[in-house]
Amino acid sequence: MSGDAKEGVFTIDGSVMEGGGQILRMAIAFSALFRKPIRVTNIRAGRSNPGLRPQHLTGITLVRDICGGRLENAHIGSTEITLYPGPIRGGEYSADTGTAGSVVLLLQAALPCLLFADRPSVLRLKGGTNAEMAPQIDYTLSVFLPIARKFGASCDIKVLRRGYYPKGGGLVEVHTEPAGSLRPISLTEPGHVVEVRGRSFVAGVLPVRVAEMMANTATAVLKEQLPSTVTVSVERVKEPEAKAFGTGSGIVLLAKSSTGLIRAASALGKRNVMAEDVGAAAARELLQELEHNACVDKHLQDQLVVFMALANGASKVLCGPITLHTETAIYVAHQLTQAKFTTTPQDGSSVLLECVGAGTHIPKPQ
Repeated sequence: MSGDAKEGVFTIDGSVMEGGGQILRMAIAFSALFRKPIRVTNIRAGRSNPGLRPQHLTGITLVRDICGGRLENAHIGSTEITLYPGPIRGGEYSADTGTAGSVVLLLQAALPCLLFADRPSVLRLKGGTNAEMAPQIDYTLSVFLPIARKFGASCDIKVLRRGYYPKGGGLVEVHTEPAGSLRPISLTEPGHVVEVRGRSFVAGVLPVRVAEMMANTATAVLKEQLPSTVTVSVERVKEPEAKAFGTGSGIVLLAKSSTGLIRAASALGKRNVMAEDVGAAAARELLQELEHNACVDKHLQDQLVVFMALANGASKVLCGPITLHTETAIYVAHQLTQAKFTTTPQDGSSVLLECVGAGTHIPKPQ
């Protein structure tokens, strides 16, 4: 997959497998990176409100701007779009979902592109920082970013203001440097858990005792199940008014292993859900992750597929059970790049995910 935008348009069915915004984000990013025109059909066809939602439109428009491309049929509710990409250009870019749509999902589409730009970039993203159906920004900072840097990604993220459902209003600033190429990674030694750290937060009208209840319950659930040698400490935070927009709450838990790897779980507060139940849900999810002899958690799997596909060489990552999101990501990478993925079951529920990346086929910045 190389050459310029005069080649034929490749079509991918946006309704296959997971069938959500993930296919769209990956397809648009790969289109820009490999300078390959793409048409995505049946966008979110199986959803109750099919087609592009504001956050999806914001994401694909951002990538269009980064590659100076032409985007056709891109409007709210559209179930088919076409991108004719140009060369990726570094610079200053802004994107605003206008809703509580996740800034992290915007970043997932834009970051791979900017790593192959011709110069450094600054990205200002507005929307939800701690949103449902997306990684929380804390997860991106503590789990995703360290692994992205292992690939050679030069990226710094500053949370200037947090934003929550339904108002959004969060602001994140991202600074990237061109990587030129990404190197493959090998994560095959999970080690054993040595500590769990966490952040339990409230913002807006919610009192700090809500954060304390989430933290206390999560800590109790974890200490009951984990070896006594594992330290558990969860920070309780009331976000300053100037640093948060609207009202929200949640908890993020990070388990660090003896080999320096981090797996995580999180939960967000919801109306009519007790704070204790939110804390317990996050703790139970983390314990479930730790049952697998794996180096990454289920939320990181599919995010790594993009970077593995773009690397120069062979990567391997020991995962837990492969998720539908990850299977979908592999499918899209197979369709749109020359990357070759294999999955090999290991002892217990572990799976070795391997990829020979297609980085050498990415056109150089012009």
